Formats: sequence, structure tokens, C-alpha cells
Amino acid sequence: MVLRGAFFGPTPASPLPFSIPPKGNTQDDPFDQHLAGVLSSALPPSISVSRAPGPLISPDIVLYRPSLCNGASRVTLRTSLQSVAAIEVKKLQRQANGRIARATGLDYNTTPPCGTVRIYEQGGRQEIDVRGFYLFACQEDAPSSPGSHILTALALCDGNLLNDDFNHYLAIVGLRSKTTGLGTYGDGVNRDRPMLLYANPLGAAALDFAATLVHSRDDLETQNRQLRHVGVIRRTTVSGGVNEFHCYRTVQDVPSGWQPFRLSDPFPNPSSRTTATRPRGRFILPVRTTP
Repeated sequence: MVLRGAFFGPTPASPLPFSIPPKGNTQDDPFDQHLAGVLSSALPPSISVSRAPGPLISPDIVLYRPSLCNGASRVTLRTSLQSVAAIEVKKLQRQANGRIARATGLDYNTTPPCGTVRIYEQGGRQEIDVRGFYLFACQEDAPSSPGSHILTALALCDGNLLNDDFNHYLAIVGLRSKTTGLGTYGDGVNRDRPMLLYANPLGAAALDFAATLVHSRDDLETQNRQLRHVGVIRRTTVSGGVNEFHCYRTVQDVPSGWQPFRLSDPFPNPSSRTTATRPRGRFILPVRTTP
């Protein structure tokens, strides 16, 4: 509710311009900082907003109620969305043809998405596993406000929409070995670093140009009268099962007579995906040679 109100006017078709400082370095992301500021200023005082303490740390933001977290058991915190929730931010762009960039697969770098993510309590020694969410936002330049930006699509998604295999998540984010002693002089190192691609929910037309919450619960509109259930997304698992998620928007964003959509596996995939990697970019020299 806070994010929808901060970035959109009466309808998602009327996004509100906002300004953020220029990006300082490769890891710097002023949009994440802006999001944390929006949440900090608008959420109730009982909810604290904590940002990642440095670059290359996942998740980007954690929302928590100190009164419910201090002294709570780690078993409780793993599932209690009333107590704590993590948010990883994925900022996207729009292509010249109007479509969301990377619609068929988004880089998640070295951390796979998951509906449960691992953080650590004060001191950094004891792990805490909490529910994970992913915020997908399409940022564009504001046409009527030079130097400012707008969001033309926003989706806050339960991480289980993308992956609910916590063991897979732990296998990737845990400690890995490096290959050392490489090269002529033995000073080369291969970090064997994974780079992961997973689905991009904004690649689904039903979630573009809208502000949507995608959640595992089907009863949120009974908990908040400002929300309306607008559709269902069903995803087929590799074992042949089906996981179902529910989409919500604010009352003002749902036209009269709206018929909820029902989508099965709506996230686009490449027409062909192989196990082979693509060659790195090639430097082309404008000459012809002989053997």
C-alpha cells in the first residue's frame, strides 16, 4: 500500500515523478535507498526498516517489528510475516518497443530467488531464516520532468512464486571452494562463481503497467478492505504439481466489473534454452588473414 501510494497517482497510468541521486559506482543503487526511505517515512513506527549494510549483500531491505522479533524463536520467525519479511529489489527498464527488458529471464547474480532467505542476528553468528519477497519495478525517465524518474510497473511478489526450494538456495549461497594455482605463474584463481537466471514476473502482460501484490494467501482482501483480489497465477513444478498464487491491487486500481484472471505459467521463457554457454563478446578486427 505504501509503495503504490508513493509511486502512482489516482491510477497506475498516472505515475508520480521522483528524483534520486546519480549512481556512484557499480554496486551503488540509489533506487534501493529511495525505496527504504519511502518505507521508513510511511510505515507505522512499530515497523523498522533495515537496509543491507553494504554492496553485494542480499536481501536489499528487511522489514521487521522489533517487539515481535526480540526473544522470538527462530522457528516462529521463519514463517511469521507479522514479525519480519525480506525484500530483494529488481529494477528493470523498458525497451524501445515498449516491452519489459529481460522478459524471458532475469539475472539474479549469485543468489537464487527463494520464498525463504537467510539473514543473521546481531553479531552475525546466528542465522535467521525468514520469508522472502521480490520487488520488481520498471523505472523510466519522467517525460514531463527532466532529471526525474517514474515507475510504469511494480510487482511485489512472494519469493515462492519464483522458487520454493530452500535447499537449492542454501547450496548456492553457502561456502564454495575456489580453484587456485592457475596459469603460467600459478597465481591465477577461479572463483567458480554461479550466475543465475530465473523468471521475470513483469514479463507477463497481466502484471505490466500495474501495481500488484502477488501472494500465497487467498484471503488478503478480507484483512484489508483497500485490497481487491484481481487474479490467480498457477505455476507447474518440475515434479508435475501446481503452486497457486493470488494477485491483489488497490481498490482504486480495479475497474468496475473486473473479472479476475487465471493464468497458468505466464512468465515467458526463451524459445530454446541449451546447457551450452554463449561465447564472450568478440573483438572484430577489420582485416583478412591467411593460414
